[in-house]
Amino acid sequence: MAEAARHKRGGLYFEDFEIGASIEHRLTRTVTQMDNMLFSNMTLNPQPLHIDAHFCATETEWGKPLMNSLFTLGLMIGISVNDTTVGTTIGNLGMTDVTFPAPLFEGDTVNCITEIVAKRESKSRPDAGIVDFHHRAYKQDGTLVAQCRRQAFMKKRPVGGLA
Repeated sequence: MAEAARHKRGGLYFEDFEIGASIEHRLTRTVTQMDNMLFSNMTLNPQPLHIDAHFCATETEWGKPLMNSLFTLGLMIGISVNDTTVGTTIGNLGMTDVTFPAPLFEGDTVNCITEIVAKRESKSRPDAGIVDFHHRAYKQDGTLVAQCRRQAFMKKRPVGGLA
């Protein structure tokens, strides 16, 4: 991707995204039991698979709590924001093809890559376009733990080039 003038908060504009480009995100995050407990409780999810260590040790194949998959999805997309959309996204339009091919556990460290898979100008807004991202999250040993395709409604560069 050509280095262009970014938004003052750091995001890229619609014009800056090149189909086929991959971004290895600088941020990583080690996930914790507290992350799992808080997220599961804030979303009113009583699934013992996430919050009950005894249940997991005695009644699951994993032997320990799995990280809540929606937390993992949010973390994966969140990690991408600084390098892609902070200040330049109008809103998310949808997420598809969401998969969690391997478990994520407390103590695992997540790193992410985003590929730009498509983009098109908005039919209704001349100041915006739609970008399709393919986000992938890996844990420290390189195992893919989550992926999704996300469509974001993105600002175009302001007329006159002001960020």
